[in-house]
Amino acid sequence: MVSRVLELSAWQALEAAHADRVDALTAGHRARRQTGGTHPVEDFLFTYYPFKPSQLRRWHPGPDVVLEGAAELDRGSWRFYRDLDGGSLLDTAAYLEARAATVGFVRRLVSATRSRPAQLGCFGLHEWAMVYRQSPDEVRHASWPLRLGAAGTDDVVDGLQIRCTHFDAFRFYTPAARSLNLLQPTRDDQVALEQPGCLHAGMDLYKWCMKLAPAVPSAVVLDSFELAREIRELDMRASPYDLSALGYATVAIETPQGRAEYAAAQRDFATRGQGLRERLLQALDAIDGGYSADSTPASGPVSSSARMR
Repeated sequence: MVSRVLELSAWQALEAAHADRVDALTAGHRARRQTGGTHPVEDFLFTYYPFKPSQLRRWHPGPDVVLEGAAELDRGSWRFYRDLDGGSLLDTAAYLEARAATVGFVRRLVSATRSRPAQLGCFGLHEWAMVYRQSPDEVRHASWPLRLGAAGTDDVVDGLQIRCTHFDAFRFYTPAARSLNLLQPTRDDQVALEQPGCLHAGMDLYKWCMKLAPAVPSAVVLDSFELAREIRELDMRASPYDLSALGYATVAIETPQGRAEYAAAQRDFATRGQGLRERLLQALDAIDGGYSADSTPASGPVSSSARMR
């Protein structure tokens, strides 16, 4: 099925605008790569996730869109594209043959996450749990001082309940911090535990969009990247590190005012993330008609042994 045809001038304008937007967002990171510099906030999405700016820069319209004149530009040679009457479009059959398992997993995970209410009581303590009871040479971002010192950081962790639902944050906890979490997430629990208030779940939308390229329109991918950048900024502003030298104002989650500020931002990110989840699922529906062999949402209630208390 072909839903629309984009004239050559129209889609090349969209492609150029996308590249310009990516270039502006990644300029700092690309410059630091040339000099060997690092940035704990802006570089994170390129060190934690396995995607380069050049991959983000490549524009895709998504399923069921013919790019007029693209055959002459050899677009059909791109993976998962095929030529059609002088144009090129995504070959959904070839894509599903190669990516059906990934489509099914992401559909289950994103559908389950979208079906749940946002939990807003974690206050970003995962970053604190990652340095709990560590010596200075063990701290992950050792180039940046701890705002409250090691003892003060440990006191915050001891005084507040850690309630992380996200395995890929939990797995970086120090051994001493893991037993303090209300849950003990595993990779197998991911679909059952993921919820839209989690900052890491919001950042991971970028990962899933990139993994599913070129089936996901680049507008969705880049919006997810921008959301992930903003989330990472809050993540580190609320962390135990002092990043004032980089111009970041602290969100002091050790205080009631800081926790309220964090929860308000978290609520906004959750709302925006839910919108992106809907757009991502719409792209998957366009690929497989809303069904894949592994697509049944695991969105029922979490078992009593795993439910947040």
